[in-house]
Amino acid sequence: MIIRTILLLVAMTSLLSCGNSATNTASTGAPNAIQEPPREEALESGSIWDVFNRPDPEVTVRVNKYIWYASLDILRFLPIESVDPFTGIIVTGYGTPPGGSRSYRATVHIVDPALEARSLRLSLHSRGGTVSAGTTRAVEDAILARARQLRIADGKL
Repeated sequence: MIIRTILLLVAMTSLLSCGNSATNTASTGAPNAIQEPPREEALESGSIWDVFNRPDPEVTVRVNKYIWYASLDILRFLPIESVDPFTGIIVTGYGTPPGGSRSYRATVHIVDPALEARSLRLSLHSRGGTVSAGTTRAVEDAILARARQLRIADGKL
């Protein structure tokens, strides 16, 4: 345990020292000022800045927004651990539903931009293990019903 802690401290120290070497002092003498190359030079030289300077028009979000918002709305009693709207994944921590006594955790994966049941993959777990298929199906149905309500309210039938 002590060796693991020492290795972690050494790794963190080396990362911090590497971060300090990337900062420059500008010609004005201000510390921690990073000098970026002009945009034209970055495009011609093929530097790492190209990744950030050229947005890719081919990259689109392939997630149904109604299912996304409905999932967040229905599962709002669960603390969110991570979300990724580009891949359509929502991971929550354990939480207890209002009026319930059992805590649950959910992982939502929205796999298609269509507002259909096949677009939603839900995994529910309790502290005791997996949850029954009926409970999972009921939560899926609640998410899909809420998604349809949001779509109707949006006026896009």
